[in-house]
Amino acid sequence: MARRSAPEVNAGSMADIAFLLLIFFLVTTTMEKDKGISRQLPPIQIDQPDINIKARNLFVVLVNKNDDLLVEDDPMKLEDLRQAAIDFLDNGGAPSNDASLYCNYCKGKKDSKSSDNPDKAIISVKNDRLTSYNMYIAVQNELVGAYNFLRDRESQRIYGWEYTQVKAQIDAGTFVGDRKKAEEQLKEIQNMYPLKLSEASPNKLGK
Repeated sequence: MARRSAPEVNAGSMADIAFLLLIFFLVTTTMEKDKGISRQLPPIQIDQPDINIKARNLFVVLVNKNDDLLVEDDPMKLEDLRQAAIDFLDNGGAPSNDASLYCNYCKGKKDSKSSDNPDKAIISVKNDRLTSYNMYIAVQNELVGAYNFLRDRESQRIYGWEYTQVKAQIDAGTFVGDRKKAEEQLKEIQNMYPLKLSEASPNKLGK
């Protein structure tokens, strides 16, 4: 009886199949993007004049190497930082007879020792070199949250919608409506509470 030979496996196309599978996984796999803090740098000015900033228009936030928070020379808990920043930005301390500085939409205490108006108000943040990354991000989040709170309040009052919600829709490309008009309105709200967040170079701030 003749011995039947075993059929051979055709491996000639295995390389093509492996290549197709590699392309499939490369196309279908989602890659996580690095997340960062959105900041728009100001344009370069060669002959920039010295600007005198009044002490009351400067809100100083310090974070030491132990992640302790010092705001305006006083210790503060992280959960209280956002409200403190809101009070500073929304103070509106300029006198009503000064039309160039007076803020007629500010709802703060109008303390003469705090900021004149949101356009003059500057928040200065300084970290220690050993400040943890989580604390750095948390402080930034609270300060930006203060600006967003005030922008949401004014956009709701003027236009009936929240600034952060509409901006997120425009950024994601899901906004339904007159985009050009909405962007102009967003710009108007931004001008009412401009983001003036200054970050000084980190150094050793002590214990």
